[in-house]
Amino acid sequence: MKKVIMLLVSFFCVTLLHAQQKAVTETGEEVFLYDDGTWKYQDENVLKETEIATNPKKYKKDKKSTFLIKSQSVNVGYWINPKVWSFSKGKENPEAEYEFKLKNGDLYGMIISEQVEIPLATMKGIAFDNAKSIAPDLRIVKEEYRDVNGLKVLHLQMNGTMQGIKFSYFGYYYSNENGTVQFITYTSQNLLQKYKPVSETLLNGLVLLDEVK
Repeated sequence: MKKVIMLLVSFFCVTLLHAQQKAVTETGEEVFLYDDGTWKYQDENVLKETEIATNPKKYKKDKKSTFLIKSQSVNVGYWINPKVWSFSKGKENPEAEYEFKLKNGDLYGMIISEQVEIPLATMKGIAFDNAKSIAPDLRIVKEEYRDVNGLKVLHLQMNGTMQGIKFSYFGYYYSNENGTVQFITYTSQNLLQKYKPVSETLLNGLVLLDEVK
């Protein structure tokens, strides 16, 4: 499966910072060392198998999301608000079908789609392992199933550090017999709370093209 994030776009590459380093304690336990002098046990980042809860709320596309972007490989589309978001075909990340940028802010997004059906429960582990390849301290801070325009999606929020920058992935994962979609937004951890509403509005534009009138 393609990697969830091959490379963070220019927002995460403004300056070259030192990434966290690994070390071993006197008792033989591996830890991550950070530039600010803090550290964390590596085992804290191991993916734990837990039952994923279902959010009872029904999520719908926003009325102001009036522009439909269609996937070329999976039978899904994405309603966006063109006054809020700019978009293009994948450039910064060759794996991305589309990339997004908030017009007035430091929030980014991308869509990775492929014609392989993968169970949602399996996608959790794949998404975690792939993202962890660029952020060894990655951890899942939120996970749940959601009903988005009648589609069952896996919602994940993952936090990690790359080149000293603390960032968050906030996205939806969907799969059917036609393929798999990873619809992800990302920004720095200190900005996620501010951008979470506009991020969710973008993500809630995910629809099945068969049902678009």
